[in-house]
Amino acid sequence: MIEQNNEQIEEELIDEAAEQGEVLPDSDAALREVEEKLKACEDRYIRAHADFENIKKRYEKEKYQAIDYAHEQFSRDLLPIIDALEIAYKAGEEATDEVVKKINEGVGLTLEQFKKVFEKHGIKEADSVGKFDPNIHNAVLQVESEGKESGDIVQTFQKGYTIKGRVLRAAMVSIAK
Repeated sequence: MIEQNNEQIEEELIDEAAEQGEVLPDSDAALREVEEKLKACEDRYIRAHADFENIKKRYEKEKYQAIDYAHEQFSRDLLPIIDALEIAYKAGEEATDEVVKKINEGVGLTLEQFKKVFEKHGIKEADSVGKFDPNIHNAVLQVESEGKESGDIVQTFQKGYTIKGRVLRAAMVSIAK
């Protein structure tokens, strides 16, 4: 097909030159020139098409990331509420009054519902046991601790959370010196 196009172009050039009374250069040289121009055009087309495909893939990836993390800020805003419910639940565990026990039971159920909804949307508690990881932990204190190696987490002050592998909130911890 390319050869047919080349022949057709060559014939058109010859006819055009003959009409204008021009002397044509060597037909092989003219053919090579046309072929070079054709190859240059094909190369530009291939590059432009590849660029277009790359842009299309990048936008598709960005679209899915935007969908995956669309509720990230809303989830971050709910974290203090979960913290408050956990504090209330722990405080109510030691109660002796029946009314307070029932309220505490309701707080516990509400807390569990929050956690189920978070799990449904890919939000998980960050692991706060073992070695300190600066990607998911925020060390606010270093303490001397027997039985713990340097860099081990001693205490967690505030739980951390991740959303589909991305840190939503870093856990505030103390680490051993």
